[in-house]
Order: sequence, then structure tokens, then C-alpha cells
Amino acid sequence: MSESYDVAIAGLGAMGSAAAYHLARRGQRVIGFDRFAPPHDRGSSHGESRIIRVAYFEDPRYVPLVKRAWELWLELESESGADLLQSTGGLMIGPREGVLVSGALASASAHGLPHDLLDAEALAARFPAHRPNDDDVAVWEPQAGVLDPEACVATHLEGARVAGAALRFDEPVDGWQANGAGVRIATGRDSYRARRLILAAGSWLPRLLREPLFPLEITRQPLVWFAPTVPIEAFDAERFPIFIREHEPGRFIYGFPRRAGRIKFAIHMEGEATDPDQVRRAVSDDEVEKVRAILRRCVPGAAGECVDRAVCLYTSTRDQHFRLGPHPAHPQVLVASCCSGHGFKFSSAIGEVLADLATGARPAYDLNPFALER
Repeated sequence: MSESYDVAIAGLGAMGSAAAYHLARRGQRVIGFDRFAPPHDRGSSHGESRIIRVAYFEDPRYVPLVKRAWELWLELESESGADLLQSTGGLMIGPREGVLVSGALASASAHGLPHDLLDAEALAARFPAHRPNDDDVAVWEPQAGVLDPEACVATHLEGARVAGAALRFDEPVDGWQANGAGVRIATGRDSYRARRLILAAGSWLPRLLREPLFPLEITRQPLVWFAPTVPIEAFDAERFPIFIREHEPGRFIYGFPRRAGRIKFAIHMEGEATDPDQVRRAVSDDEVEKVRAILRRCVPGAAGECVDRAVCLYTSTRDQHFRLGPHPAHPQVLVASCCSGHGFKFSSAIGEVLADLATGARPAYDLNPFALER
């Protein structure tokens, strides 16, 4: 058996890398494991871009956490010199009474967030790449933008390594056993001891829970990049910031400003159930056409040639809200990273929260909405 650590982390993607960073910088003896070599394209933390937005339509209770995440991303940029966050502002587009717009307005109102409400005519005039329906409106918020997921994970991991964390790539955790106040962790190479264990394995989390604590669904989500049919400058960030659109009731598409000569779009949710080790990685022409058909109605100048495609994974709870906290039977084990396809933006702050929980500090946020048992 190898030496003992303060905290072991299973999974070094968005949440695990951030937890390793914060813990190591607090002087904790940290060891982290990943079944691949992050940042990689097998899970949920890849694809060149992730949206960060503060007027959070899902629930106003997320707002304090995402505001802290924004601060921490900027701090990480400053300390590392890496380019991680591009501020673009953001648009939430759809019917005034729809889930998206009404939710964004509720969060903006509850937390006094700067925003504008644009009618369809004002939206089309200010952001002409969009073709709204007559009854559409848009919530414009200035505090929104794009995160580079691969760079974010790599920067957190490098910061953790510099601070003394031991990082074990291509070494998945096979199992664990609570032992008194600590945990024994087994991998295919060795066994390890730690006072605390953080389970942040994303789509592989169900295998590490040993007994199911709550239902999770793993789904496959296509990402598609298009070359536009109009001049690419129409999709510069100033003219085409990040957006989410409720194009039909309860159905969403999202997109990003251009990167080089292409624009990325994806449908939120609606992916097929999958096993994380048997994912259909090829994105079919029919799946590309499904995205393109929505763009023809909503952003017609972007509906050009498909120039790239990829797959990422969602690990979703039934209510689409996070689950985060101590294992009910083993309080030395913390469970995280079941974030239902909208968690990446929070990972800098969730890493800080996990570091608090692992060291006995009191987090600055109400975690009851994210409790494992609720």
C-alpha cells in the first residue's frame, strides 16, 4: 500500500481538477486519479467552449455560486497567465413567458443583476444574425461569456501540481472502502489511503457509488461546428455573443461567437442514453441536419457546411439540479460532478466548496438545494 494522503480525488475533469487545485494550495496532501489523461475528449470537459452566464434561468439560487465562479476564473487567469474566459455578454431568447426568459428575468430580479429586455425588433436590430419570431424577446446580460474547457482543466491541474498534488493519469479508481475515519482507494496499479475521498468521476460516478444514492442518466450530446453562408465577421463576439434560445416550448439550442472560421452550436439535452465506455462517438449526418434545421429558422446565416463534429456526455439528475455533498453513510466521502449538462461554468467555485467540505471549513453558500438526499 502506498503512502497516506489528506484527500484523494477520483476524476480530474472540471470538478476534480478544481478541487485538487484549491486543496493543494491550502497545503493539503492531495492525490488525484483519472482513467484518461486530462484534459481529454472522453467525458464532459472538452469541445473548445463552454458558456458562463449569471442571470441563471434554472434557479436564482445558483447565482451566488456562479458569481463566485466568475471571480475565481479571473483570479486563475491572473495567476497563471492563461486565457480562460472571454467576456461577450449573453442573450437568452424566447417567448416572454417561456422557461428560459422568465427564469433569467427571475434571477436578474432576485439578485439585482444588470440586464436589458429586448423585443424582437430590437433584438434583430442589435444582433442581426438572429431571426426572432414576432413574439420572442431576449434578456441581454453583460456578465456572460465563453470558457475554454480544455485550458481551464489544464490550468487547474498545473496549479495543483505546482502546489504539490500527486496526479495519476491513466489510472482509474476501481473501488474504495471506508475504514474508520479514512478511506482505502484501490486502482489497477496500487492501493492508497486518505482521510477524505472526493468522487468527481462524471459519467463514471455511478460505478463508484457502489450502491445507488439517486438516479442518474448518462446521455450522449452532439456538438456541431458550421462554416457560415455570410461573412464570418457577422459572428464576431460584439455582434454575436453567446446565446441560448428556446426555439420550441422547453427545447433549447445554444451557440458561441466564431472561433477562427467556424461557429459552434449544440442542442441542450435531448441526447440518447449511453454507457460512458461504449459511447457512439461518430456524429451522423442526420444529427448534423437536426441542428442545421433549427439554425435555418433561428440563425440562418450560420446554417452552412458542417466543418467539425464531436460528442460530449451529460450526467443528469432527474430534476436537472446538482447533487453535491457528503455520502450519507460515509461522511469522509464527498460526492460531486453530476451537473446535468450545465455545471462546467461552476467548477472553479465548486472546487473551492469541495476544498471547504474536505477540510472542515463552512462553505459560503447554501448547499441545501444540491443535497444528495432531498
